[in-house]
Amino acid sequence: MSTGLNDNEIISKVLSGDHQAYAILVNRYQNYVFTLTLRMIKSREDAEEVAQDVFIKAYKYLADFKGASKFTTWLYTIVNNTCISFLRKKKLDIHSLDNEKVFEAADNQDSGMKANMVEQKSKLAMVNESINLLNPDDAQIITLFYKAEQSLEETAKILGIETNAAKVRLFRARTRLKEKMETNFAEEVRNLN
Repeated sequence: MSTGLNDNEIISKVLSGDHQAYAILVNRYQNYVFTLTLRMIKSREDAEEVAQDVFIKAYKYLADFKGASKFTTWLYTIVNNTCISFLRKKKLDIHSLDNEKVFEAADNQDSGMKANMVEQKSKLAMVNESINLLNPDDAQIITLFYKAEQSLEETAKILGIETNAAKVRLFRARTRLKEKMETNFAEEVRNLN
């Protein structure tokens, strides 16, 4: 299968009966979907299950994608709604911070890694842990803008708010993220500067 097609061309092929073409979209966005899912659902096994559900729902409702926004924006909405539904059913604590064990395991896993790789991993872990300390609204807008790489306009559309409101919320969320990092990782932040 050719992967040189853009999302809209692939969607047209799927809707025209070439159901095998959907595998291209799955391959293209499986990491994107899993990363977003894991951000909301802390258990890796549950996140894998929910990510599969996302692709099943996206396939089922593919005809509803009108192309007014990027496919990733539409897909994010499905990820968000599926995760929220899962969390409601499981009644999980959204603020769970059990990731500390994962970070310890990752640090101990390969002591032969280059020093800069370990440092990058540590910085990423620090940022991710700080994001987990934010309230869900702040974590969501930070994740959308930086991790999912959505524009301000796309972020606003996903959240159902005006672009200027998204800009203000993002600014405030960044400020709170900085405060969390300085409070909880003061020494690490000093070492970065």
